[in-house]
Amino acid sequence: MENRGVLLVNLGSPDSTSIEDVRQYLDEFLMDKHVIDLPWLIRRTLLSLFILPSRPAKSAEAYRAIWTEKGSPLIVNSENCTEKLRSKTNTPIELAMRYGKPDMAEALSRLAKQPDIEEILLFPLYPHYAMSSVKTVIEQAKKLMQEMGITVPLRVHPVFYDHDGYIEALVESAKPWLEKDFDHLIFSYHGVPERHIIKDDPTGSHCLKDKSCCQKTSIAHKTCYRHQVYQTTEAFVEKAGIPIDKYSVGFQSRLGKAKWLEPNTLDVIKQVADQGARRILVICPSFVSDCLETLEEIGIGAKEEFIKAGGESLELIPCLNDHPAWINLLKQWIEHPLTY
Repeated sequence: MENRGVLLVNLGSPDSTSIEDVRQYLDEFLMDKHVIDLPWLIRRTLLSLFILPSRPAKSAEAYRAIWTEKGSPLIVNSENCTEKLRSKTNTPIELAMRYGKPDMAEALSRLAKQPDIEEILLFPLYPHYAMSSVKTVIEQAKKLMQEMGITVPLRVHPVFYDHDGYIEALVESAKPWLEKDFDHLIFSYHGVPERHIIKDDPTGSHCLKDKSCCQKTSIAHKTCYRHQVYQTTEAFVEKAGIPIDKYSVGFQSRLGKAKWLEPNTLDVIKQVADQGARRILVICPSFVSDCLETLEEIGIGAKEEFIKAGGESLELIPCLNDHPAWINLLKQWIEHPLTY
């Protein structure tokens, strides 16, 4: 469709590393019912009494460790990607964040005002489906469009966790690191609470019912984050030729005391160190842009833990960011969107 506008949406970031800006960002982020899926009053109480009094200062310190002269790495990387994509197509493209700026409502408004626009393609920048990422972006976009009176049809680009083009781009971007001498490769995916997986199971009887649920054919896999990340891993190692004994999977970024997907990335890192690995690589395929969770949590924090456990070096493989293979793939999908 020639008269299509595209809205790329990523997670978001504080405006600055000040404690107040970080607090404001965390409040918006964690009050989302798809992130902390508890009743509003419980969420509000949890944040006001237990999270926001202390966490912003700690998070602000972490942001300061990776902040750039141009600002938040997530925003900078997303903007660089968007600009390179715009240079390759005449399709109107806007970038927004689910939380913070660039603002989604303003981006939708600009697209809706494009002359002769016939369709808005909503493109959540997440390879895998989760209620705390893809679902909340879709629902927020629909909500804003209704409130703003935007009647242009909304088309949602599907997740692409096992698409050949995505896997090829991921392997291509990682190639300079994979060609190095390393002992072990760890796939570190953003964690989610197990109850999110269960809630998104349309069958109500498949996900996490046994250890092999992700290997059994089911319609639940369309919205199963756990199944999808393992599919990404399997496709990547097959394409890259990584032996089965040379890679592991972990889940990072836990919050709260609920049961989250296992194993924890830090536990995996310590385990491979105990088993003799001295030079490891970590790749984070659930992120398309480097951010706090990759640069600070893995690139700094996990690296320190690995060295303490006896390791020599932990190298973080960068996200796709604005890699040429990723830009070309996005251009292809924008012009010829995937369908569910």
